[in-house]
Amino acid sequence: MTTAMLEVSIIFIITYALIASEKIDKTAAAILGALVIVLFEHASAGELFAKIDLNVIFLLGGMMMVVSILARTGVFEWVAVVLAQQSKGYGMPIVLKFLLATAVLSALLDNVTTVILMAPITILVTQILEIPTVPVLICEAIFSNIGGTATLVGDPPNIVIGSQSGFLTFNDFVVHLAPCAGIVAAITFVLVYFLLRKRFRVADGIRARLMVAHPEKAIIDPKTLKRALPVFFLIIVGFVMSHTLHLEPGLIALTGAMLMAVVCRVSIPQVLEKVEWGTIFFFVGLFMLIGALEIVGVFEFLGQKMLTLTSGNLLLTAMIVLWSSAFLSAVVDNIPLVIAMMPLLASLIPSFAAAAGITDQALINERIASPLYWSLALGACLGGNGSLIGASANVVIAQMGNRNKCPITFMGFTRYGFPMMLISLVISTGYVWLRYF
Repeated sequence: MTTAMLEVSIIFIITYALIASEKIDKTAAAILGALVIVLFEHASAGELFAKIDLNVIFLLGGMMMVVSILARTGVFEWVAVVLAQQSKGYGMPIVLKFLLATAVLSALLDNVTTVILMAPITILVTQILEIPTVPVLICEAIFSNIGGTATLVGDPPNIVIGSQSGFLTFNDFVVHLAPCAGIVAAITFVLVYFLLRKRFRVADGIRARLMVAHPEKAIIDPKTLKRALPVFFLIIVGFVMSHTLHLEPGLIALTGAMLMAVVCRVSIPQVLEKVEWGTIFFFVGLFMLIGALEIVGVFEFLGQKMLTLTSGNLLLTAMIVLWSSAFLSAVVDNIPLVIAMMPLLASLIPSFAAAAGITDQALINERIASPLYWSLALGACLGGNGSLIGASANVVIAQMGNRNKCPITFMGFTRYGFPMMLISLVISTGYVWLRYF
């Protein structure tokens, strides 16, 4: 390890510790950490700015604006009351419905968009039923990461793997990852039920009041709602078709937000006031910090060290890729991690093929490349549940909770997420071993 790698790693660890301790605001910690790296001349400001993922930033900002416009109409309150009434006012059934919906939507859209849409409804329903909000929000973040694992468009690391592999298609991701994600979701579903069912009991008096409520009275601006819903539908269609249309979700979200504001005749400055700027700038700082690790070669160094441990054993390599990418994804953003890992894995594939005596490219892709890529996808996506900053969805839902006086702390999230991550990795280990070896 070079001096630059060591110094940047120390700066990152100190910044990470400050974020985890919550002694200072995590947005300030991330930005200050990036500044220190520039001052030590390990990377220029321009190099770090280039590492900011504008697709994520535009997606966050755009969807926050969309939600703020929809919130003005009362539609989230209407949905909350209707869903609560459909569950007869019982807490656990509606929580399980929310988790199932989160997993499915995350597979079809992406996990960040899903939690931005689900969080306002969740907060309202839990307030109506007077059940704890924070555990539900944390579980939704966990299920968004599990659901996002299942498809090419569900989580950004999958998009990177799909594009850089050169042969993996949308259907390949569904066929190979959806079964494992489904098993993980089902087992996590059962665990959530048995661990939290006693916390979601609703008093009879609250249930009685809820069942006589009139949801239609929640809609306070029907005119704006009628104008906003068609645009919202177009945004959702755009997300589903983004890969086919070759459009980034961030551009779709930002354009859709502007269109909705124009159609609904809402002032742009008023909409911008509702954007969670603390979240936006936290991601800016985090992208710069992790970009610095990539610039000085930390990811490549760790990847090479990791792969030298395998001594040419494909199964052992796949297991190391799975577990190490998961633990690293719990600490750093999984997008640059996957970007750094893909070339390393690609460089190993010819050696494995030669050792196995395989020359046909289709067989190489099927028997050697695919197990490595699926191990990386499972580790990077499911590893996001390991900590509060392990995935974008976690940070977003925490900020939305904090803004609504439902604080989600670093350790509070980790208490739920880290054990769930370990369980999902055990399941993924068995899945990869049984299916590919």
